[in-house]
Amino acid sequence: MRFTVLGGSGLIGSQVVQRLTEAGHDVVSASLSTGVDVIGDKGLKEAVEGSEVVINLTNSPVFDESSIGFFETAMTNIGAAAKAAGVGHHVIVSIVGVDQVPELAYYRAKALQENILRDGPTPYTIVRATQFYEFVGAIMSWTTEGDTVRLPSTPVQPMASADVATAVVKAATGDPVQGIRNIAGPEVHPLDELGRITLAARPDGRHVVTDEEAGMFAVTRRSVLLAPEDAELATTRYEDWLQRQP
Repeated sequence: MRFTVLGGSGLIGSQVVQRLTEAGHDVVSASLSTGVDVIGDKGLKEAVEGSEVVINLTNSPVFDESSIGFFETAMTNIGAAAKAAGVGHHVIVSIVGVDQVPELAYYRAKALQENILRDGPTPYTIVRATQFYEFVGAIMSWTTEGDTVRLPSTPVQPMASADVATAVVKAATGDPVQGIRNIAGPEVHPLDELGRITLAARPDGRHVVTDEEAGMFAVTRRSVLLAPEDAELATTRYEDWLQRQP
């Protein structure tokens, strides 16, 4: 099969490209670095031409209100190119609970991305994932003041990006489901406790203080970020993943 992976140089995209290539598929990795601009609509038509499946892993460079415009423009351009090329399956990665957190601009933007895909002419699959292990460090840095990391006790069920890539490949090589596939990590952690686990494994002089008003995840309701009943659970535990990182 021929696949076009938009955002093919990113965290998930690079792993998806590698796995599809190793499986013997014909893969086009498309990103700004290869001359494909989904906002300026440059190189997009050429990137998807001849592909049976488009895996759309493009992402807004910011998480504020402007992310809404990014996804609206990107999805409009990608959808038009996919339709013109006769693409039979459009896959995107979204977020578990994305439609339940209107307080966050980025979540509203991702919900809009899903809606545009649903309303388009191309058969589709939405892979909704929980937060990635790779982002825990960034989440902690956002609320670090001196040697103190302030985090709420919001329960989260994160997963490794490698497991996300596996799920994306599974979805893309299967038939469109015209709906959502939910995926999540194997364990639930309060976010503040996840921070403590991180610093216990990699001490850097900081400590975690529970603050229910700290950071972007303070506004989420208690179970929004957890796997729904139909979710497929990955097997990689956070502590095991931490031990494998350089």
